[in-house]
Amino acid sequence: MKKSSIDKKTLAKVFHYVKRHMALILLSVLCALITTLLSLWIPLRIGHAIDCIVDQGNVDFTIIGKIIIEVLICIGGSALATWVMGVINNRVTYKIVRDIRNEAFLHIQKLPLSYTDTHAHGETVSRIISDVDTFADGLLIGFTQLFTGVLTLIGALIFMFLTDWKITIAVVVLTPLSLLIARFIATRTHRMFKAQSEMRARQTGHINEMLTEAKTVRAFDYGEEALTRFDEINKKLEDCSLRAIFFSSLVNPTTRFINSMIYAVVALFGAIFVLPEGLFGFGGGALTVGTLVAMLSYVNQYTKPFNEISGVMTEFSGALASGAKVFELMDEPTEIPDAEDAISLTEARGEVAFENVSFSYTEEKPLIEGVSLQVRDGERVAIVGPTGCGKTTLINLLMRFYDVRGGCITVDGTDIRQITRSSLRENYGMVLQDTWLKEGTVKENIAFARPDATMEEIVAAAKATHAHSFIKRLPQGYDTIIGENTGGLSQGERQLLCITRIMLSPPPMLILDEATSSIDTRTEQRIQRAFGKLMVGRTSFIVAHRLSTIREADIILVMKNGNIIEQGTHKELLALGGFYKELYESQFSHS
Repeated sequence: MKKSSIDKKTLAKVFHYVKRHMALILLSVLCALITTLLSLWIPLRIGHAIDCIVDQGNVDFTIIGKIIIEVLICIGGSALATWVMGVINNRVTYKIVRDIRNEAFLHIQKLPLSYTDTHAHGETVSRIISDVDTFADGLLIGFTQLFTGVLTLIGALIFMFLTDWKITIAVVVLTPLSLLIARFIATRTHRMFKAQSEMRARQTGHINEMLTEAKTVRAFDYGEEALTRFDEINKKLEDCSLRAIFFSSLVNPTTRFINSMIYAVVALFGAIFVLPEGLFGFGGGALTVGTLVAMLSYVNQYTKPFNEISGVMTEFSGALASGAKVFELMDEPTEIPDAEDAISLTEARGEVAFENVSFSYTEEKPLIEGVSLQVRDGERVAIVGPTGCGKTTLINLLMRFYDVRGGCITVDGTDIRQITRSSLRENYGMVLQDTWLKEGTVKENIAFARPDATMEEIVAAAKATHAHSFIKRLPQGYDTIIGENTGGLSQGERQLLCITRIMLSPPPMLILDEATSSIDTRTEQRIQRAFGKLMVGRTSFIVAHRLSTIREADIILVMKNGNIIEQGTHKELLALGGFYKELYESQFSHS
């Protein structure tokens, strides 16, 4: 029952996208109707031509010629309508695919970071790319064959009844067997296609992980283990795929066998009805040869949609399994929207306060508990402590990447939950340890936050961060194309570009999370001087492991196990002789 309800939910979502293009769908149905009527008219005319030859004993070329012209016109018209229908169905299918991908990508932008932090990126990519492609293939087959199949079935049934109702009843009684078998198999292959989709997502995620961390994989000689794991996933995918394809491939030969038996039965009884004397008391010239030929053709046309529809059911079952994965992603709850009365923060002064803040990523494992802090505008606040103590978590809370579970954080006296996320983040400039550069030129990457910046402003910002010299050495200077994984720049150079990006458009508040971790000591000293100028009059939060870089901070927060255990200036904390002094001396001790 549960699986059935999921299928209905998926079908409802599919219809939601299909009904947006109802005008094109109706036009496609009209083309299918034209194709069907013309295809059904052809056997009738051919049967008439045969009767003209058999009954008259000679060939009346005048009548035969007219019939041939009619048949050719019907064939041409049917082919044209089929082509138009194909064009329409392709357009509708890929419009739907475009809509789904657009909405899925938009939905990803609204998902909380807790989702992206806990789900493999490759799996998410697989849902938007591979699963949508599979869904599109099934949908296209459905549109192409379902309309013509259903209309042909109904039309052939009507023509058969008009030709001979007794044989038609026999056909109608026998043909549902093939559809019942197809439904039986398709229902059971649905879960197999779903398992195939899940294994494909795991495979994509593994490949993405290995490519993204290729250097680490080679440095730790993890290649054999990675290959073993890939083989394991690949073998499971092979098993799922073979099982799904094997059982789904049973549909066509099974239905064809049943339909061939039906054809044989009609041919046998039809031949008896054609015989002038009949057989066993049946027949006796009830049918003409031409009518029997037309009847056999209609039986073929009537049973053929059962083959097609059964194939469509199998394909559509796989498509629904892939579609369900995509819709599952799109059903993931988005981050809590801004409050209806949320204000827009224009030019923040930079007064930040933590008031008894508590937070944990999971309920079972508390991280930050009861943190309180007052930061005046323009102050430089350094956050230090061992790995996992909650430094980056504080930054995530400041930016509202996560919301506090207890207490509140205020900016200029306003709870940040009462401020729109976009305006809050516009007031922060952020440089992370992990750099990110988009595909584009150096100039475009620097001007990411200020696309209207002039070339002079971009160069000035680059000179301030000492990035100008290495940029000029690039093949096309500021017009050099770079990307996220470009091999032309060192990690330090990439980080300099990210720092330059902030220097170009300095906001009221700054967050520097290990911003100079990949830069050599000499360049770091220059950057620190540039940051010193940038931070004047701006509230700044600096996360650092190298304590030499934060000696000039107004406040140093020492964190341990999610709590602020010490705070003060560099000199005050050294004089205190506590945990900060231990950290500082451990970095400058010599063996």
